[in-house]
Amino acid sequence: MAKRPIRIAGCSGAATDRRDAMRALAANCAQDHIDVMIGDWMSEINMTSRAALKTDNGGEAFEPTFVEALEPALVDIARHGIKVAVNAGASDTELLAQVVTKMAKEKGLNLNVAWVSGDEVLPAVKKAQEGKNSKFENICTGELLDAWKFTPIYAQAYLGGMGIAAAFAKGADIVVCGRVSDASPVIGAAYWYHNWKRSDLDQLANTFVAGHLIECSNYVCGGNYTGFKTLEKKDWDDIGYPIAEISSDGQVVITKNTGSGGEVSVGTCSSQLLYEIQGPWYYNSDVTAVLDGIWFEQLSTDRVALRGVKSDLPPPTTKIGITAKGGYQAEVHWFLCGLDIEAKARMMEAQARKLLGPHAHRFTKLTFTTMGTAAEDPTNQNSATVDFRIFAQAPRAEDLAPGRFVRPCIDPVMQGYPGATPQLDLRLGLPKPIYEYYVTLLPQADVQHAVHLSSGEMIEVPPPENTKTYPAQQPSQPTTSSPCAQHWGRTVRGPLGWLVHGRSGDKGSNCNDRFELPNMFAVHFLLHDHLDRGVSCSSSYDILGKQAAEYLRARHVDLPVKFLNRGKL
Repeated sequence: MAKRPIRIAGCSGAATDRRDAMRALAANCAQDHIDVMIGDWMSEINMTSRAALKTDNGGEAFEPTFVEALEPALVDIARHGIKVAVNAGASDTELLAQVVTKMAKEKGLNLNVAWVSGDEVLPAVKKAQEGKNSKFENICTGELLDAWKFTPIYAQAYLGGMGIAAAFAKGADIVVCGRVSDASPVIGAAYWYHNWKRSDLDQLANTFVAGHLIECSNYVCGGNYTGFKTLEKKDWDDIGYPIAEISSDGQVVITKNTGSGGEVSVGTCSSQLLYEIQGPWYYNSDVTAVLDGIWFEQLSTDRVALRGVKSDLPPPTTKIGITAKGGYQAEVHWFLCGLDIEAKARMMEAQARKLLGPHAHRFTKLTFTTMGTAAEDPTNQNSATVDFRIFAQAPRAEDLAPGRFVRPCIDPVMQGYPGATPQLDLRLGLPKPIYEYYVTLLPQADVQHAVHLSSGEMIEVPPPENTKTYPAQQPSQPTTSSPCAQHWGRTVRGPLGWLVHGRSGDKGSNCNDRFELPNMFAVHFLLHDHLDRGVSCSSSYDILGKQAAEYLRARHVDLPVKFLNRGKL
């Protein structure tokens, strides 16, 4: 007889997520049962910074905010027998496992802590480079690693969920990982609980998608959701955390913890899915999910079923991220107010460029950006004020020393535009290190995936035996497959966001441009190079790519009146 569905709660989507989620979920387990808690504390930002910390001075290079979240939850985790699997080890996974073990013992708790290794792959990359076994093409830019102008200091692979499953099968209560894929904790938990096989691709594909729906915590419950105005009366000051219910045959229902704010709806689930994907083929080390027929069904309040996912074999490769020191950056801000903003910005740029001239040849990037628009006939001074940013990057800290950057940027104050006012907190004008992140592929066979149990036993996790090589370029649809604009009737000009939800985020560029998800009434786009080499070294204000959709929704287009009559978002 099949087990009841496993209930997996997502308790963190970032290192800066609310630290109280694990405690609250564990404390309420008797009333709102969960079998496993998963969380993701890793991103390109702290993956690169922790890698540099480890290689520079050997400091503690795991993510400390996970420890802050776990400590107050440990007693209830032990009391209710909740399993835990997290991405938090960064560049010091073994040390994190030791810290968690010690913390549990100090509380008198008998918890078995395991950790996953194999994600640190710089030696494998160097070996393959030396043997000319791979060109390591950047999947975002097409660049080859040999041509990259930076020196790799660290490389991490995105591992699958089989190590987590093996650890749970051997009695582990808590599994800490350095870098598995975002959905792998959910895959590993469901695989262990239902005793699946690697050939159960349909179950794995559905679970893979479920993992990405809940790994960003509040996003699928109304966080970062363009329908947010409807949440004001749904306790939007305390958006809930998601729970995935996954049955033995792979059926998935997404819900959230009881008593929390926000909502789980077709809209929130659709938005989160579109935020995660980069094409109709969704790759993981354990399975490929085929998404062209995907859709969601609202079963009841805060309960949404996942439908239409198809499966295929996993690729023979896995994604890896290579970290390098990228130099330094600094910035200075001026405030422009009132009339003639463009002319004031031109004047400030001309004066700063002249004083930066003797030093500008040292910079690899120098940009001048006006942020915002002064209101016409403003009702207060703040609404008439915009930000003017001078931004620079350079190979060495001394290239951005105060005398070479900050001083030339603020010295024009007495000859400046009317109302010239710099931001007086000049700490951003001092050079800070930045890190480059190069995304490419490595054969899974080159990864030494293993699990280390509290008993001292190590279990090797072999790569999948059956894989499939996919075309480098995903399917793209340059034009709509079923045009029907001629049937929309009268239109008026207005913001696209009156009618259309949107979601965007920090996903690297690749060859996929556009594809449709007709069962979801959705279309997916990928912006090329929008992040300017990635979040860890971007010169953009929108460093996480999350505002691009909001910009597009603000653009005025021809809107069918028949749709507006249904109401605006």
